[in-house]
Amino acid sequence: MAHFLRSFRHRNYQLFFGGQLISLTGTWMQQIAQSWLVYRLTRSAGLLGLVSFAGQIPVFVLAAIGGAVADRVNRHRIIVWTQTLSMVLAFILATLTLSGAIRVWHLFVLAALLGVVNAFDIPARQAFMVDMVGREDLMNAIALNSSMFNGARVVGPAIAGGVVAWVGEGWCFFLNGVSYVAVIIGLLLMRLEHVRRAVRSGRSAAGDVVDGFRFVGRTAPVLTLLLLLGVVSLTAMPYAVLMPVFADQILHGGAAGLGLLTGASGVGALGGALSLALRRGVKGLGTWVAVSTFAFGVALLLFAWSHSFWLSAALLVPVGAAMMVQMAASNTLIQAMVPDHLRGRVMAVYSMMFMGMAPFGALFAGWMAERAGAPRTVAVGGAICIGAAIAFRLRLPAIRGEARELIIAQGLAGGDPASLPLLHRR
Repeated sequence: MAHFLRSFRHRNYQLFFGGQLISLTGTWMQQIAQSWLVYRLTRSAGLLGLVSFAGQIPVFVLAAIGGAVADRVNRHRIIVWTQTLSMVLAFILATLTLSGAIRVWHLFVLAALLGVVNAFDIPARQAFMVDMVGREDLMNAIALNSSMFNGARVVGPAIAGGVVAWVGEGWCFFLNGVSYVAVIIGLLLMRLEHVRRAVRSGRSAAGDVVDGFRFVGRTAPVLTLLLLLGVVSLTAMPYAVLMPVFADQILHGGAAGLGLLTGASGVGALGGALSLALRRGVKGLGTWVAVSTFAFGVALLLFAWSHSFWLSAALLVPVGAAMMVQMAASNTLIQAMVPDHLRGRVMAVYSMMFMGMAPFGALFAGWMAERAGAPRTVAVGGAICIGAAIAFRLRLPAIRGEARELIIAQGLAGGDPASLPLLHRR
């Protein structure tokens, strides 16, 4: 247990974890309530995809700038500001909904504004992890963060389903706004004397952005992981965008059913994240990425053709587990290979692949679901996911040596390159 919770010996991480756990519960409540509100107002799978696109496309467009800012400016200060702005947007959405003035175009605008905030928040938060716990506990902190994210993913949707059914979507948005208070207080209570200070590179901001992309482009293990993540985000992860359609038209569960389905996926994701938190090193993580991506695709195919509510909920447990292992293991490997002075920019590219590709996937999923139906759309995504997993596994032997050298260069493991099986299990 001491090994499992070792990141909690750092006071700043304790404050961060506690605040984020409360805030993310509210975030998941808002996400479920917003999806249901869009669907209730429009009954359109296409508009579900469009609103998701509006909320995530800013990450794709602006994350590279956000990453450069995270490497040039105090990351703690960035996160305080982004969390404060997110709170303000949640309260605006709550006010519009509770007053009955909400319109679909309001949801588009507020989703896009939140996406702009996230383009700066996500790279800063990812890069801030090493500032809180140091290199020795970084992998454990990433896994615990994923556990926290998915613990909130279990609780938030379940609460949201009940609240929406009882008093409507507006109170979910209000509770989300209140939840940001916890994370902001935690950030303000941190002791920052040992936290990394911002370092100026001496280059222009545009030059810094280019440096981040250049590192990714010439570093085969990082590039391969990011390409896989991008394919999965584009084709498979948009299943979540279509969940209101499954909950209402196919499984007949309504808003409460939507919360239960999303919570089931969160249970699986929480289990996947906890399994990573128990690991002591990066050995074999590349194989984990390949296997989990393959399992994600298979589970999605089975879910797509289920017409039983409880069978679908059960199938979403391995869907969530496989998705989380693939995402968190990729995050861990990338952070293990990237130098500190490029961390914000490389994690910005990670954000572009993970969240930035999702809006294109959501847009396509909504369009395809209108024409071919939600089950076929999800099944196609699952099949592509399986193919991508096979291609990645075949690529692993070619990138293993460079990955070993990078991990040792960053000081997260000792030994020489020939002795550290990073991306391949013997």
